[in-house]
Amino acid sequence: MRFLDEEGFGRLMALLAARGYVVIGPTVRDGAIVLDRIDGAKDLPRGIREAQGPGAYRLEATGDHQLFAWSHGPDSAKRFLFPPREVLSTATRLEGELRVDPAPLPEVRYAFVGLRSCDLHAIEVQDRVFAIADPAYRKRREESFYVGVNCGHPGGTCFCDSMGTGPRCAAGFDLALTELGGGFTVEPGTARGEELLSELGSREATGAEAAAAAAVTDGARERMGRRLETDDLPGLLYRNREHPRWDQVASRCLTCTNCTMVCPTCFCNDVVDGISLDGTEATRTREWASCFSEEFSHMAPGDVRKSARSRYRQWLTHKFASWIDQFGTSGCVGCGRCITWCPVGIDVTEEIAAIRVTDGEVAVAEEVVA
Repeated sequence: MRFLDEEGFGRLMALLAARGYVVIGPTVRDGAIVLDRIDGAKDLPRGIREAQGPGAYRLEATGDHQLFAWSHGPDSAKRFLFPPREVLSTATRLEGELRVDPAPLPEVRYAFVGLRSCDLHAIEVQDRVFAIADPAYRKRREESFYVGVNCGHPGGTCFCDSMGTGPRCAAGFDLALTELGGGFTVEPGTARGEELLSELGSREATGAEAAAAAAVTDGARERMGRRLETDDLPGLLYRNREHPRWDQVASRCLTCTNCTMVCPTCFCNDVVDGISLDGTEATRTREWASCFSEEFSHMAPGDVRKSARSRYRQWLTHKFASWIDQFGTSGCVGCGRCITWCPVGIDVTEEIAAIRVTDGEVAVAEEVVA
């Protein structure tokens, strides 16, 4: 473990830019901490923290000089690796001939600074969907540099500890930082992370600094905003497809798609074709979509999931159950964004806990009636 003072952290940002990376980091915009292109440490949210709850988010001043005393805003790396709108191909008609060209591979190289462990895990989840079949995603993913930050300030809706995805970075990073007074402890996770660290003028961390770094994430684990019992989640949800709780949550759910838009792992998308007014050029574009939209399940006979109940059940069951069948991992990393950014404050940990409390009662009642 190494130690990097604040000047060294500034050198890190400058070195990433000098190597041709577009540095993406947290910054304050429109009352939230969002990920955007930054020019250096001056753009980071120094002395800012978040207060998060179901359907509630606000920023507060801490009165100190910490750069990472917050959990996360609505953004994740998904928006950059899997853009909300991306041209897939262009078809051009010239002199009676039709030419179809795939979109060129992206040239941009990102350096993500400040990703939390939950978001690093989320990238690995999306890899299972896009890394093999999507060359543009794969190129952006493989050519990016990842600087994780071990979380010391979980949000009020976070439950990464329950999902085994945080608060300490365990994988998916080139460098992992822990913010302490006066600087950062640094752990390399890859050979390119070690190589870059060697240029920054860091020193070996002292035993006291290593202990302080461990205490940061230990404290975060104790202050986690939410807890979720994960034992046999697929079985629990499969057994309770007709649980009355689905009707109760549907009476509140607006099917607004907010939860899927801020989720760092949701990958639903649609393909839209467009044509120029003169009919000489057509484009095929991929856009983010949501299983909460009624038309998302549209088939020739009509819409499959017409009710809010069916769409919420589909989303929650896919996220915590059938995703495991498909990809070998949960589709939830416990970031809690879906809770924070739900306009009516629906809490997935609360909904699952309510089903668990009455697990099997519906089936027993049906047997008695029969």
